[in-house]
Amino acid sequence: MWILWLIAVFCVIYYVIIVMYSGLTTSFSLVWLVLAAVCVMLRLGWDGYLKHKDRVPLWLPVSVLTVCGTGLFVFVIVEVLVFTGVAARDTSRLDYVIVLGARVKEDGISKSLKKRLDKAIDYLEDNPGTILVLSGAKGEDEPVSEAEAMRDYLVFNGVPEEQLILEMRSYSTVENIAYSRVAILEDQEARKSENQRDPVIMEPGTYELVPDKPVKIGVLTSDFHVFRAQQIAKKWGFEDIYGISSDSDPVLFVHFCIRECAAILKDKLVGNM
Repeated sequence: MWILWLIAVFCVIYYVIIVMYSGLTTSFSLVWLVLAAVCVMLRLGWDGYLKHKDRVPLWLPVSVLTVCGTGLFVFVIVEVLVFTGVAARDTSRLDYVIVLGARVKEDGISKSLKKRLDKAIDYLEDNPGTILVLSGAKGEDEPVSEAEAMRDYLVFNGVPEEQLILEMRSYSTVENIAYSRVAILEDQEARKSENQRDPVIMEPGTYELVPDKPVKIGVLTSDFHVFRAQQIAKKWGFEDIYGISSDSDPVLFVHFCIRECAAILKDKLVGNM
């Protein structure tokens, strides 16, 4: 059981690294200290059990092992879904791509958000007709809204402003999707109004009704976040949505995976996906 000591040491060191590297001091970052404490307690508990086997009821160590094993199993299954549940699809020539926001700092956008925006720029180079929906409100510790920060970065890098729609009401992934859906519907209505022409009179039988071309919509976010964003989008009425992933920060990758697992379980429990 020496591995528990190693895991505990890793958790403490990793916590220090992510705090110093990115300034992440949110309540969830403390999960690494909690995991370290759990590993220490498990190790001490195991040593106590070995010394007092005859006085410890069997159901106690069995229960502890069952809980730990179940937690590990659930985590593995969720991570498999996150990284293999999104099948590779042709994401070219989408009508709209929702770009999900991320933290904006006093000195500029975060590394995660920059990677998403660079991916969006690359996508527009190959698909110049796509409209980007920039989604994200202004948090209490952010100088501007995430949508505004994304617009400024994209325009600075040559993206036409008329190709951007700003959605500045959302504070979570669920709200990102919900309000972006409203923004897309409003934009479609506006475009229909602009393109209205005087009706052409034709004799019955000289024409055939053609169904409207379905609107193709994608969501662009970090690789670990695509699965949850797609599942939430389906819950909010997107019949088919394409996932576009950007790379995530290699230093924070493990932290994001743990956080995403907790977020998926929470959203599934409360019915968001």
